[in-house]
Amino acid sequence: MRYSEKIILLVVSQLLLSYVLMGQEKEQYLKWEVGYHQTEDLSPEKWFPSIIPGAVQLDVMKAENYKQPYWYGNNVQQFDWMEDWYFTYKTTFDKPLLKHGQRVFFHSKGIDYQFKIFLNGNRIYEQEGMFTYVDIDLTSHLKEKNELKVLIMPVPKIKEASEYVPRTETYRQNARESVKPAVSYGWDWHPRLVTRGIWDETYLEIRNESNINNVDFTYRLSDDLKKASIDLFLKGSHLNGKNYKWLLKDKTGSIVIEKEGVLNTKINKISAQLNNPELWWPNGYGDPVLYENEIFLYDEDGAVLDEKKKNIGFRRVRLIMNEGEWERTGDFPKTRNRSPASLEVNGLRIFAKGSNWVHPEIFVGLITPETYEKQIQLAKDANFNLLRVWGGGITNKESFFDYCDKKGIMVWQEFPLACNNYSNESKYLSVLEQEATSIINRVKEHPCLAVWSGGNELFNSWSRMTEQSLSLRLLNSLCYQMTPDIPFIYTSPLYGMGHGGYVFYDESNSKGPEVFQWMAKEDKTAYTEFGISSLSSLETLKKIIPQDELFPPKSGTSWEIHHAFEAWGKDSWLQLPFLEKYFGKIESIEELVYYSQLSQSEGLKFIYEEARRQKPYCSMALNWCFQEPWPTAANNSLINWPNEIKPAYYEVANACRPVLSSLKVSKFLWSEGDEFSGELFILNDTYNSIPAGKLKVTMIYDGGKKISIAEWDYGKCKPFENQRGPIVSVKLPALKKGLFKIEIDVIGNSNLNSTYTFLCQGENVKEIIPEGIN
Repeated sequence: MRYSEKIILLVVSQLLLSYVLMGQEKEQYLKWEVGYHQTEDLSPEKWFPSIIPGAVQLDVMKAENYKQPYWYGNNVQQFDWMEDWYFTYKTTFDKPLLKHGQRVFFHSKGIDYQFKIFLNGNRIYEQEGMFTYVDIDLTSHLKEKNELKVLIMPVPKIKEASEYVPRTETYRQNARESVKPAVSYGWDWHPRLVTRGIWDETYLEIRNESNINNVDFTYRLSDDLKKASIDLFLKGSHLNGKNYKWLLKDKTGSIVIEKEGVLNTKINKISAQLNNPELWWPNGYGDPVLYENEIFLYDEDGAVLDEKKKNIGFRRVRLIMNEGEWERTGDFPKTRNRSPASLEVNGLRIFAKGSNWVHPEIFVGLITPETYEKQIQLAKDANFNLLRVWGGGITNKESFFDYCDKKGIMVWQEFPLACNNYSNESKYLSVLEQEATSIINRVKEHPCLAVWSGGNELFNSWSRMTEQSLSLRLLNSLCYQMTPDIPFIYTSPLYGMGHGGYVFYDESNSKGPEVFQWMAKEDKTAYTEFGISSLSSLETLKKIIPQDELFPPKSGTSWEIHHAFEAWGKDSWLQLPFLEKYFGKIESIEELVYYSQLSQSEGLKFIYEEARRQKPYCSMALNWCFQEPWPTAANNSLINWPNEIKPAYYEVANACRPVLSSLKVSKFLWSEGDEFSGELFILNDTYNSIPAGKLKVTMIYDGGKKISIAEWDYGKCKPFENQRGPIVSVKLPALKKGLFKIEIDVIGNSNLNSTYTFLCQGENVKEIIPEGIN
């Protein structure tokens, strides 16, 4: 859905909700305007209609007829001037008709980033931070006619990092003294576009004076997971003497806990025990069972004053030492082993397969529940069970976690720190504590939450943080106090984990230039970032790059703005020299897209399967990255913006099947007459035994010719164990077409079949690209 379509839907939504309020419903969505001004004491010279949630850039772009779409060519640069200006939102509303004991609150789930709020000309609130909800009682300040303003301050910067320089330490350091997500200042897949504005649901809310403002649902599972000891903490206003009812319903809607009574303090604790709770399991290991938790508050006459409903799940998650790590030896003095990186859920080790999640819209106000639902379903369909929410981006809206709960997708949640040496100053730490507390409260009761992380790549030479950095000590302390049962790590990667590589071919890699070589020599507890870059689809490229720049790609054109050149090194994501080294002179954009996407597909498939072959010591494989927030020309993502699936997605989904046949080979590029060889495996990440069987290995080349290579009678596979098979080989014939396939056919169980594509160079090779691609 494009921006113009979202505007229509949001306007209709606001009008309908405002109409409902005339009947004194609970929430009122207001009609807003926005304007800009150079200094804080000035007022805007003109006002524009504003769409909430959204961003100031979008409103100005529409009102002043900026070039659209913003993602075409170099249009994104037209927002640059806005960083140092102030923006003010304003709205007017009549004082609602209130019943006895009712109050009016201004509630916002997200204002980006530093702001002040004024009611009828009086400043009533100010805040730095976009993840802490704003909740203000306006009742005693209301007039019959009211004007509400939200003043958005300029973009936070540090003086020595104010100039934009692509992919250097300079630009990302803008974020090191604020809790503003660092990615806004520009990354190798994100342009410099520092968004601001009201980015999440914002409305007036009518509440009864007696209300519940927070419900903490905590539980402890017994060692055998057969009992859940539950404590419910109710916090609110004017609760003394009010009646409550607590219902816990299972997945069928049946009531499994029912309690009622009278409240007598501001904080009330209610306890219960649930026998034999159905557990929440990640995708591939069981059902993500959810219960519904309901709390009702009544007055003396039985009228409902407030109610809270939320889905919860019972599970126990731990981060434990990888199998075999304690047995590894080293030279003395020895102080520590590699950090724990193996997830255990409900007593079972889990092989974590997944991806790194970045927010799916560059203007985060445009992210809808439907966006989350579609992409999280794609993650589930790819056989993923874990998403690492990267620390350079936002903490997602509530619906993200709701869908992860429902789909069985575990969440590795990072705080908004990335690739910086963050400040130890009290001002920064104060804002970080506020924001981190809000993030923890937002996420902590979701069963999908599996890991807290301080942030991205903080223990590196470019960040230079350590366990003694005050911000990380603070985050560790908060997580322990508020969620003691959820694992916390300081950053990713930790000692033993791997970040990189990110391209198919890298001559500087001492372990071998191809991904097939270096990955096979790795020895990591977890691969928490790795990638293979590729071009986006031809359709996407035609939408974002002017026709006269489309082919051949050149630096200094829209290809560069969209990250194909100079994103991270001169030719980081396009990889044109590698493609022409392997496939020869490329004559068309169609060829370029095909070869690029083929290498991403085969490279990522190899990494995921190789990580699984390294089990049980290896416990995790998360590629960089799942999707992208705007259309890139070249990137490591599996999903092009807004939700277009790249071919590599399907290969990764196959590589992540719970059980499959697998072939380990030493390279992608072969030569005519080589002895092609590979080692067979059956990979099993489940806790089921896999019956013995038989498979056949076949080479297919030159449009359908076949050579039978080998057969393997494999034995019964034990639960959560791989089975290693024989090495099979065949001498490559004289090929007329350079691409050939190896197929593994599992007799009687086609769900385990696998197919691999390779490239052969030789004198007889006349053609590489398949027919039908011009």
